[in-house]
Amino acid sequence: MHRFKILFLLALVVIQVSPYKLEASDIAIVVRQDVPIDNLSFAELRKLVLGDRQFWSSNLRVTLLIRAPIAREREVVLNDILQMTEAQFRQYWIGKVFRAETAVGPKTVYSNDMTAGLVESIPGSIAFMDAANVPKDLKILRIDGLLPGGKGYRLH
Repeated sequence: MHRFKILFLLALVVIQVSPYKLEASDIAIVVRQDVPIDNLSFAELRKLVLGDRQFWSSNLRVTLLIRAPIAREREVVLNDILQMTEAQFRQYWIGKVFRAETAVGPKTVYSNDMTAGLVESIPGSIAFMDAANVPKDLKILRIDGLLPGGKGYRLH
């Protein structure tokens, strides 16, 4: 019985580790620690995802990493940020590259581990991850002053 109590208390401690009350479905915007931004407006985030803003600063290019089709993170980007279908998103980026408005489109990532590894290794990269799975070495950007789990956070 004593062993059961200890395991139960240990489980409670593990559950309480996160400093934020995260909803299971919140999507975090993550960048490397050296990106000189901590907060974006929703409009600025949309410009980044559309490739309309291509630099964080004069010498740090934005590299957009986005999950492959069917991933929940991609659905949130398409539905909540862009209000586009998958076909519209693809057509948008094909046109943008064809018109030479940008050199490259978003890079596709296939897992949270791949996302985290590429964000850490590519200067200026930005990605979308389930907030509960963000490694401690990545920075979570605030959107309109809110972090995932905050009341009014828009990316679910």
